[in-house]
Amino acid sequence: MKQYTAHKNHTMTQAREDSLHELVSRLSIPAIDIAILDCAFTHTSYANEHKSQAIHHNQRLEFLGDAVLDLIIGEYLFMKYPDMSEGNLTKIKAATVCEDALASASRTLHLGDYLLLGHGERASGGYDRTSILADTFESLIGALYIATDFATVKDFVLTHLRIYIKQALEGKRGKDYKTLLQEFVQRDGDKHIVYQLISESGPDHAKTFHMSVSIDGVEYESGFGKSKKIAEQHAAQLTLETLMAVQ
Repeated sequence: MKQYTAHKNHTMTQAREDSLHELVSRLSIPAIDIAILDCAFTHTSYANEHKSQAIHHNQRLEFLGDAVLDLIIGEYLFMKYPDMSEGNLTKIKAATVCEDALASASRTLHLGDYLLLGHGERASGGYDRTSILADTFESLIGALYIATDFATVKDFVLTHLRIYIKQALEGKRGKDYKTLLQEFVQRDGDKHIVYQLISESGPDHAKTFHMSVSIDGVEYESGFGKSKKIAEQHAAQLTLETLMAVQ
C-alpha cells in the first residue's frame, strides 16, 4: 500500500481549496487530499517566486506521473494487441504519451485554469503552453496514483487518452492537423473550412493569436499559438478530436 504525506502549501486560500474541490468533482475522481492536488498544479516558476514560503512544486509528481503513464499505456497495448511487435508497441506508446497529446488532454480538461504560475509565465501565456500543460497532465496522474489506486488511475488515463491511442494506431499523431481535418470532413463530400482570427494579445515580440475554425458556416473549436499558423493548427487539432469523439 502506498504511503505518502503531502506537503501543504501554507499560502493556499479558501478560494483555491474550493476550486480544487470543484475540479475533483468535475473530473469524477475520488475525494483526495487537496494538498496533493495543489502541489500538482503548482509550477516551479510560482514556487521560485515564493521561496520564503517554502512552496512545493509539481516536478516530482510529474516524474512519477510520466512513469505511471508509460506503464498504463504499455500494459494496455500489450494486452489489447497480442500480435503487435515490440517496435510497433514502442512507437504507438510514444505517440500516445507525447507532449502534444498530453497537452491536448489538458486543454480538453481545462487543467490550465488551475495552474499557479510565476509572473513571467503568466504574462507569456503559460496557461496554454504545450510543454507546461503536458507536464501538468503528468503531475495530475502522479497525484492520482499517490492519492487513489492503480485501477482508478488506469481508468482515468484510458478514458482521457483513448482518442490519442486511436489516432496513433491510425498513424495520425504528429501530422498536419489542418490537412487531417480537411481529409476527415470531406469524406462525405466537399466542405468549406474557414480559419478566422478572434484576437491577438501581448507585446509585438511575444504575441498570442486566437483562431477559430468553422465548417460550412458552423463554428467549432478555437486555438491559440505564437503565430496564426500555429493557432490554426491548434484549432484544427481540437476540432478534429471533437468530431472523432462523437463518431
